[in-house]
Amino acid sequence: MAYDKFSIITSSAVPLPIENVDTDQIIPARFLKAVERKGFGDNLFRDWRYEKDGSEKANFPLNNKTYSGKILVGAKNFGSGSSREHAAWAIYDYGFRVVVSSFFADIFKGNALNNGLLPVVVTPEFLQKIFDAIENDSNTNFVVDLEKQTFSISATGEIVDFEINQYKKHCLQNGLDDIDYLVEIKDKIAAFETE
Repeated sequence: MAYDKFSIITSSAVPLPIENVDTDQIIPARFLKAVERKGFGDNLFRDWRYEKDGSEKANFPLNNKTYSGKILVGAKNFGSGSSREHAAWAIYDYGFRVVVSSFFADIFKGNALNNGLLPVVVTPEFLQKIFDAIENDSNTNFVVDLEKQTFSISATGEIVDFEINQYKKHCLQNGLDDIDYLVEIKDKIAAFETE
């Protein structure tokens, strides 16, 4: 499945200042029955977003109309817990293209990169600056430049570099998953086989 091509994203952000968010909180296990990557965004953070009667919890950030954008800003240790790939599917399907944290669980980070979602690791101090910028102005923009591997706060001009595997960077820039990448280089593979 191809994903949106990723170059530069300039967007406001949704803050989720909760540490140790695990994959069961991101997408509860009871919603893992589907095998296609569609519809999972409806149940992103389901138990935090909705009451048992289905009504929205007003105090949850995704339900607060003040916040919007393609960037989700999480606290430390985002994506811990089980290895379910559906967590990345749900975040992507909801409309986020970037998740920022000071620490990601390795399996979640890999699943995100495999599913068109960019996990950006920043220092705890810079993460706090992002949260502060959102608190000061919920419409403030952030710029994520994948080519330069930088994340910046538009309001203050502060900028940091982030790391990414170069293969995954190529895939994100071209909207490819691993299978798409192999199809892209099938001529090279065929040439190698004939040698």
